[in-house]
Amino acid sequence: MENLAASQKSAVQTAWGKRPLIISGPCSAETEEQVIETAQRLAKTGMVNMLRAGIWKPRTKPGMFEGVGAKGLPWLQQAKKLTGLPTTVEVATGKQVEDALTFDVDVLWVGARTTVNPFSVQEVADALRGANVPVMIKNPINPDIELWQGAVERISRAGIKEIGLIHRGFSSYGNTEFRNAPMWHLALEMKRRMPGMLMVNDPSHICGRRDILQSTAQRAIDLDFDGLMIESHIDPDNAWSDAKQQITPERLGEMLEAISWRNEHVPSPSFHAALDKLREQINHIDDELMQLISQRMFIAEQIGTYKKNNNVTIFQQSRWNEVLEKAMAKASRIGLSEEFITRYMDAIHMESINRQNQIMNND
Repeated sequence: MENLAASQKSAVQTAWGKRPLIISGPCSAETEEQVIETAQRLAKTGMVNMLRAGIWKPRTKPGMFEGVGAKGLPWLQQAKKLTGLPTTVEVATGKQVEDALTFDVDVLWVGARTTVNPFSVQEVADALRGANVPVMIKNPINPDIELWQGAVERISRAGIKEIGLIHRGFSSYGNTEFRNAPMWHLALEMKRRMPGMLMVNDPSHICGRRDILQSTAQRAIDLDFDGLMIESHIDPDNAWSDAKQQITPERLGEMLEAISWRNEHVPSPSFHAALDKLREQINHIDDELMQLISQRMFIAEQIGTYKKNNNVTIFQQSRWNEVLEKAMAKASRIGLSEEFITRYMDAIHMESINRQNQIMNND
């Protein structure tokens, strides 16, 4: 028994160390047959390192399918036995942690709806004390990386040594293309704050549909993510949850074959010399941009003084519409995206308003 346990632990460590780490399986474990067949077909691709399945499903509204519960854990045990794939499930309560570990789940992850609540994260952390199991943490639903970092710290303080991050996108007003807006800059900021920590991308929950899965997964790999978590089902259209975003194991294999896997470092002196030259040009341009923005803010403060002296409101809708429309028209001519210009102009505008507000209310 000790040799078997050591062998299983070794398999988990090997999978955890894979780059890219590919995690796949159904959104929800539905039946034993479905879990085992999915696992076997995923293993056949030769590209999947870990099997995922939703056992407990936190749903938005009551009455939706909330998972089969603990009775699905032996199905994962059997799937692991037949395929050799380590298993991972989402946990949201202390009891779920205990049940998962009782049935030898190899890796646990904390879901987005749990990460957003420090009380829930702490309950999970308390249940993990003394456990020797890797834990992954999804970003919170709302775009708040302080909550994400806080969850990492709580799990770490429980004594968990191996912690990874899962980027599954954020809920945001006005988002239309994605189920959850990727907000890549927030994920990259977490990579900066947690250097060396495993971070995988979950394009299934970002996209919410199959047709943009591959392009989103490629974007993550291009940004140096360590792997992907992609939902796979033997009959996606008839899945009990999130049918539109799941793909068959065979389609997953094709998609992974088509992805261009990038390297962060290239041992080529000529490459680095060329890159350094281009980066130096960017550094100079960034310096010029900072100077220009500083000048713009100085003028905005002068405008604020005139508004104060003449008792005029800071925000003037017609002027802002004029500025934005002009910027959008020019952006399309010089190859800048509307999304970028909107974010850029909003940031500039809010800083101008803040400065004018200080002047307006400074006696």
